[in-house]
Amino acid sequence: MSKTFYITTPIYYPSGNPHIGHCYTTVACDSIARYKRMQGYDVMFLTGTDEHGQKIEEKAKEKGVTPKEYVDEIVATFKKLWSYMNISYDRYIRTTDDYHVESVQKIFKDLYDRGYIYKGKYTGKYCTPCESFWTESQLDENGCCPECHRPVIEASEEAYFFKMSPFADRIEKLLLETDYLRPKYRAQELVNNFIKPGLEDLCVSRTSFTWGVPVSFDEKHVVYVWIDALSNYITALGYDNSAYSDYGKYWPADVHMVAKDIMRFHAIIWPAMLMALEQPLPKHLAVHGWITFLNKQGEAQKMSKSLGNVVDPFMLGERYGVDTIRYHILREMALGADSAFSNEIMINRINSDLANGFGNLVSRTVAMADKYFGGTLPADREEGEIDKSLIDVVLAAREKVDLCIDETRLKNALEEIFVVVDRANKYIDETEPWKLGKNEADKPRLAAVLYNLLEAIRVISTLLSPFMPATMPKVWEQIGASEADVTYEAAGKFGVLPKDVTVHKGAILFPRIDIDKEIEELNAIIEKNMADAKSHLSDSEKGEEFAPAELAAEIGIEGFAKADLRVALVKECEKVKKSKKLLCLQLDDGFGGRQVVSGIAEWYKPEDLIGRKIIIVANLKPAKLCGVESQGMILAADTPDGGAAVVFPDQSLPCGSKIR
Repeated sequence: MSKTFYITTPIYYPSGNPHIGHCYTTVACDSIARYKRMQGYDVMFLTGTDEHGQKIEEKAKEKGVTPKEYVDEIVATFKKLWSYMNISYDRYIRTTDDYHVESVQKIFKDLYDRGYIYKGKYTGKYCTPCESFWTESQLDENGCCPECHRPVIEASEEAYFFKMSPFADRIEKLLLETDYLRPKYRAQELVNNFIKPGLEDLCVSRTSFTWGVPVSFDEKHVVYVWIDALSNYITALGYDNSAYSDYGKYWPADVHMVAKDIMRFHAIIWPAMLMALEQPLPKHLAVHGWITFLNKQGEAQKMSKSLGNVVDPFMLGERYGVDTIRYHILREMALGADSAFSNEIMINRINSDLANGFGNLVSRTVAMADKYFGGTLPADREEGEIDKSLIDVVLAAREKVDLCIDETRLKNALEEIFVVVDRANKYIDETEPWKLGKNEADKPRLAAVLYNLLEAIRVISTLLSPFMPATMPKVWEQIGASEADVTYEAAGKFGVLPKDVTVHKGAILFPRIDIDKEIEELNAIIEKNMADAKSHLSDSEKGEEFAPAELAAEIGIEGFAKADLRVALVKECEKVKKSKKLLCLQLDDGFGGRQVVSGIAEWYKPEDLIGRKIIIVANLKPAKLCGVESQGMILAADTPDGGAAVVFPDQSLPCGSKIR
């Protein structure tokens, strides 16, 4: 019986044209799925769309079409993007699929029959964009939705509720005592924010709209989003339907991957539903951050169509190639953290890693084999002592990448592969093959050097192929590798290519980009998009033009030197109970730790800061804010909308580093 592996993205909500931010989860899951297939696993990779709800009904009405017609058009766009991005999903589920509707109705009735769903009346706050109910205490400091920070409405209607409290203890243990949640540091914030205050029963049906799955035994109700949406992970396998019969084969899922804004639903509500159904829990929930747009001022903003900063993946793919975009977004984001996107960051990454690094390694090696041996290496070769240091690095790579893949740390997996790239390029500098090519007596040594480089490229390209599936076959053609040479098993060996391997010079894989020219062109595109977006906003939405605060009086260098600025890591963060504006941060400052209170709760949630490096004024006299002692101050900058943006230094800087 073959090994199985089941990985899922969330089902995407059809809310307009997809942007580069939508791509991360799907590209990440695709890369893992491809890697697992390469390892010999029988993989099920699921993605899809969440197509019910009040917002869809309203949007369809505005456009004068049916809800199904509205979502059909957007689903087609998503599928076009996934095809363009070389996404190799095995199954695509739509919550409007008949078999899913059948299963959801059965699941709802099953939970009702087990006593976990009951009828009541909901009166409270409702966020239409998020399709989430909230209590007064859960709203943010402005009385808005704590997830999207947009206004909520009063809602009162008959509804069915799912009992959450019976599962609180088990979910707390799941989060804190197992490796279910990745990264683990997010577990405590979920427990503190949702479980410790008492899990509230979940509203699971609505009567104020009709676009949804009807409750089979009470058809004036439709099943509310989370029982409908979350169930897709098992209905797509055939749970409670006859469309498929894969549930016993693939469940429990090996990895659910989601963005941090829907972490709560997958970390708390979904396990509770499965516990109530007495079904096994998924093995891992991997939570990643957002791709944020970094503007000209260096300010990070969440990607949003309304802000005019959407980065079109089709446009980027046309300019740089799909694999290049796949590599960039995966290489930049550490699991759990946000990743800032800017033209300059992207182009520098392309030039440094792909053009100067791997692409140059391939072109130099193939060109030298062609120049000195007519493309075919001779069997007569002379090994050298330095060869072992390269071979050892090459042979260690697969195991290291395996571990990163198993822990859903794709950025680290790519870093491990590029350790080999860097070592191979250094090997060229050490062996100086251009000198060896000058003397016939040195040709056997040159043949060995080039063969070792081709072998390194073979292993590198094999391990890169799940991440960059369209480009690596071009590499294999250039280095003379057959399909049998680039298997997972072969990636753990050295000396696989034929001794008389023949190379084939090809086109440059990753042309170097003129950064100044390219940034100028891309910024023109972005500025046009932003101008177009702003032209459609009302005067009240446009807001005031940003005017910097007046400069303070001049000081001497001695005055500046009095402020001791240090790098610190946010270990814990929570809201100050007596204030809507204050956050209390526990910091690793390199000197034993300290507590700082900052008035940034309006713009940052605790989970946005945990695990990130910040800059503090470390020698500020302690003060009490709302009764909580603060031992310093966080550096933040004014934003055009009157807000504040925390200044984040390079994550690699050690805690306690002095800012000069």
